[in-house]
Amino acid sequence: MTASAPFWPAFWPPFWRGFRALLPLWPGMVPFAVAYAVTARAGGLSVWETQLMSATVFAGASQFAAAGQFVGGGLPTVAGALGLVATTFLLNARHVLYGLSLSRTLPLPWGQRLVAAQFLTDEAYGVTVVAGPRDPGGLSVAFLLGAELSLYAVWNASTLLGALAGAVLPDPQALGVGVIFPLAFLGLLVPLLVDRVTLLVALVSGVGAWLLGRALPGGLVILLAGVGGAALGAWITTRRAGSRA
Repeated sequence: MTASAPFWPAFWPPFWRGFRALLPLWPGMVPFAVAYAVTARAGGLSVWETQLMSATVFAGASQFAAAGQFVGGGLPTVAGALGLVATTFLLNARHVLYGLSLSRTLPLPWGQRLVAAQFLTDEAYGVTVVAGPRDPGGLSVAFLLGAELSLYAVWNASTLLGALAGAVLPDPQALGVGVIFPLAFLGLLVPLLVDRVTLLVALVSGVGAWLLGRALPGGLVILLAGVGGAALGAWITTRRAGSRA
């Protein structure tokens, strides 16, 4: 207790700054969580089961895929379950890339790494890599967890709302809030385009993702486009360094 006393006062300020950094994305998260809950309830899951999946899985696309397996009632078959595992892996393969990226600037002990990995999302990663280094305390595990748990809180609260009252709510997609996430990611990307190399890498990765997206699942597309963009950036940087030597 005595040893942990200096830790917690220093933990909460960056945690709350990370938590608040994700607040502008909350309106975009609500309709997706409500839509998931409505889908899960229509598939036969109870309010409790619908909420439990959001609390333990916390991966929107994967939850939609799982909820679809329950449509019509009953548990999925063995083949269906294996297909669901494979689908979930492909949808979330990009998180490997996120973890590798974060580990370069924020090395964590394995215990903190496990917790951070459980709550990592596209939005939390994007905001953390851009806003985290600008935080008064620098990029820290407290800021990262604040960003992650901010979306976790609104995702679960919106799931509960959709599970309890989805049938009487208006269609959230009709409000046009689906554009919030693309605009937010564009806003995060632009400040990172500081020279011709970053601009070229972003352009090639974007075009590559668009082409791959015509044939592959979204998660795998992001992983391949990200690895390809990183390899291109590393090759250009290494070649330039060699030319100067």
